[in-house]
Amino acid sequence: MSDATVGEGPVGEGPVGDGTRAVRAGLPEPVKHEPTLPGPVFAAHFHLPGEVTGPYSYGRDDNPTWTLLENAIGELEAPGRPDVETLVFASGMAAISAVLFSQLRAGDAVVLPSDGYQALPLVRAQLEAYGVEVRTAPTGGDAQLEVLEGARLLWLESPSNPGLDVCDIRRLAVAAHAQGTLVAVDNTLATPLGQRPLALGADFAVASGTKQLTGHGDVLLGYVAGRDAGAMAAVRRWRKIVGAIPGPMEAWLAHRSIATLQLRVDRQNATALAVAEALRQRPEITGLRHPGLPDDPAHTIASRQMRRYGCVVSFTLPTRARAERFLAALRLVEDATSFGGVRSTAERRGRWGGDAVPEGFVRMSVGAEDPEDLVADILRALDESGR
Repeated sequence: MSDATVGEGPVGEGPVGDGTRAVRAGLPEPVKHEPTLPGPVFAAHFHLPGEVTGPYSYGRDDNPTWTLLENAIGELEAPGRPDVETLVFASGMAAISAVLFSQLRAGDAVVLPSDGYQALPLVRAQLEAYGVEVRTAPTGGDAQLEVLEGARLLWLESPSNPGLDVCDIRRLAVAAHAQGTLVAVDNTLATPLGQRPLALGADFAVASGTKQLTGHGDVLLGYVAGRDAGAMAAVRRWRKIVGAIPGPMEAWLAHRSIATLQLRVDRQNATALAVAEALRQRPEITGLRHPGLPDDPAHTIASRQMRRYGCVVSFTLPTRARAERFLAALRLVEDATSFGGVRSTAERRGRWGGDAVPEGFVRMSVGAEDPEDLVADILRALDESGR
């Protein structure tokens, strides 16, 4: 796995560790008697005499609280890259939609993962209604290359949700750019501390900040980071037209939460690997996936392009009933959707529909509980559910 602790960036001179960067990301220059992280700015409009100049005029266009958060996320996704712009949105889906619908026109083709986030089929239907050709292929094996020819945009999700397959982002980006295709990477599961898609050649890094970036299950948020000014201007214009903006309180909570990102990510990722190692010993478990397992199909590529492997583990129990008994028997793991929070969650993913997974498929998000306690609870629940 590539270096997980150092990078270049604006925090001081020379190498900067992920913890230092996360704690200080986006903070304004210190002013005597002012807070280190200013509180949320609740304003629908700002004083604006005369001509419209300056950064803040109306609350749908910009907000000082967003600016600090966007600076923070930009420092994590692209340290030392002042040319990269970051925009925050009301949710991850708002961010995804902003890229797709701002970059695609009738007659264009887009390549989506066939095994990606379950809302992508809804997006596909809307794109097709607008005259966009949608092609799909699985994440694993870089299969999207096979349907890439002539596409306007390639959308990658690596690791994929919920199957945890990984693609070679750099290889796909090189192939896409060779024919003038834009590349966007959903970086939700990895977080910027797990991988940096822009450094791997992507044009856009997109994520749901609802998940591990903020990590407490109390904020809906999304963001887009991009390195092309023209493309990002179109994304910004889409945000303005649709009004898919975060509230200032949500933006402030997100920025506050980023300070503990490295602490949470390191704890959760290490525990996820411990959980996966424990599950691999259980005969009733099949289809166990976690990119950090040495024998996982994604491990080789993940180790080359990721700096941390993620907090999600997926596996399959023999039947739907067995999976439901297992989830009911857990005491330290909440039966809930979403992932990346400090409290562990798990769900039988098939209950939603839309994911091509077995009835007994479980997606587990590992939280910040003590590893020994969590593993013991999972193994006990497996024993109880098998009786």
